[in-house]
Amino acid sequence: MTTTSLNQASGRERFSRWVNDRRKWIFATPAMVFTAILIGFPIGWTLYLSVTDAKGSVRAPADFIGIENYLDVLTDVDRFWPAVMRTGVFTFGALAVELVAGMAIALLLWRPFKAQRWVRVAILLPFVATPVAIAMMWRLIFDPNIGFANRVLSWVGIPPQPWFSEPATTLPTLMFVDIWEFTPMIAIILLAGLTSLSDEPDEAARIDGAGAWQRFWYITLPLLRPVVLVAVLLRSIDALKTFDLLYVVKGQGGGSFHEAETLNIYVYGLSFKYNDFGTASAVLIIFFLMILVVMWLLTFRRKGAKL
Repeated sequence: MTTTSLNQASGRERFSRWVNDRRKWIFATPAMVFTAILIGFPIGWTLYLSVTDAKGSVRAPADFIGIENYLDVLTDVDRFWPAVMRTGVFTFGALAVELVAGMAIALLLWRPFKAQRWVRVAILLPFVATPVAIAMMWRLIFDPNIGFANRVLSWVGIPPQPWFSEPATTLPTLMFVDIWEFTPMIAIILLAGLTSLSDEPDEAARIDGAGAWQRFWYITLPLLRPVVLVAVLLRSIDALKTFDLLYVVKGQGGGSFHEAETLNIYVYGLSFKYNDFGTASAVLIIFFLMILVVMWLLTFRRKGAKL
C-alpha cells in the first residue's frame, strides 16, 4: 500500500473517531439551530420594532426612536400599570387556590379506593376541553338574565349577582373559571409526584406516633417540594399568558372599564385596534422580562428547592 493510501486511510479513521466522539452534538445541532432561529427571530423582530415608531403596518417605513416607546409605556399609569396589577392578581391569585385545591385532590386520590380510575378521568374533564369552549359555557352560566348561576341563587333567596357585568366582580369570577379549569392539571402533576414517593418515611413517622397533618407537613411536603415547584412553574407561565378566556368573556379592551384588561389584552388592543406596533412591542419586551424575573425568583431564589 502506498504512502498516499495510508495517509488517506489514517485521515478517514481520525475523522471517523472525531465524528463518533461528538455524535450527540452532531445529531442535536440541526434541531438546536432550528429551535434557536424559531425562538430568536420573533424576539429579535419584536425588539427591533420596540425601538421604532412602527404604526399602521409592520412593512411601512419606521424610524428609530430609541427607548421612547419604553418610556411612554413605563409612565402610562392609566392603562399599563393597572394591566400589570390585574395580570399579577389574576395569575398568582388563581395559582394559589389551584395549588391548595390541587394538593387536596391529589392527596384524596393518592390512596387506592373503588372506582379510582373513573374519578381520575372525571377530574381531568375540565382540563381536556378547550379554553374558548369553557369560556363560552361559563359566560352562559353567569349570564345575568338567563344564567343558571343566578337561578340557583334565587332558589335559596339570594338576589342575582352581576358576575361579569360589574368591574368589582369580573376579575374574581374569571379567576374562578380559571381555577375550575386548571386545578386538575396541578392535581395530576402532584399525584404523579406522590405516587413516586417511598412509603418508608411515612411508615416510620406513623410508628413514632406522628399524626396525619404532621406526616404531611414534615415528611410528604418536603419530599414533594421539587414536584410542587415544577407545577408552579408550568402553571404560572401558562396563567401569565392567558388570553382566550379573558377575550371571549370581556372582548377587546377587557370590558367597558378595562376591568379584565391584562397585559395580553392590552397588547392585543395596541396591535390590532390601534396598529401601534412599536408601543405593543415595547410592552411585550417588558412583559417578557417580567416573566424571566418571576421564573428566576421561583427557580433560583427558593431555598432548598432542587429540580
